[in-house]
Amino acid sequence: MITFLHGKLVESIPTHVVVDVHGVGYEALIPVSSYNKLPSPGQEVKLLTQLIIREDAHILYGFMSVEERDLFRLLINTVGGIGPKTALNILSGVNPASFRGAVASGDVKALSQISGVGKKTAERIVVELRDKISMAGAWEASSAARGLSKEDQRLNDAVLALLALGFKPAEAQDTVRAAQAVLGTQATIEELVRACLKKGN
Repeated sequence: MITFLHGKLVESIPTHVVVDVHGVGYEALIPVSSYNKLPSPGQEVKLLTQLIIREDAHILYGFMSVEERDLFRLLINTVGGIGPKTALNILSGVNPASFRGAVASGDVKALSQISGVGKKTAERIVVELRDKISMAGAWEASSAARGLSKEDQRLNDAVLALLALGFKPAEAQDTVRAAQAVLGTQATIEELVRACLKKGN
């Protein structure tokens, strides 16, 4: 499994990038949301990735944030009928926070306006993700009200990522704190989430 690429950005257009990692060029398909966060070609970049293996191809998908990759994984692994192409369209058409809000409020009309998402698909997204998204939304709102320190905000973001992946709130919080105890207080969100997912397997 290729979990990220760290190298020089060789080429970037709104649909894909090429990253040179020690002389090997990796092409990854990306959403527009990630394209807008890319550095200029020739600069160093770290791209989070998801490898999809099909009978006729191995396709790498790239993301500039954990939140984008988590939403991509949630869509393709949870919602019936949504593949990588539609998931990229969703990420390109709406930011993760707005997407969560639309799902939590059951706003089928807003979701169905995203390219590649019709009314039936939008309804299926709401039905299959509403419980998970609502839990994450409630946690996010309560954390905002608490006014967190930088370190606690990092832990909170890791908890949100786990909630989006289907963890229960108490389970997500306990798992993140256990991971931090092992990795230390300087662990990144990505490191915490990865450690939690390994523990959960």
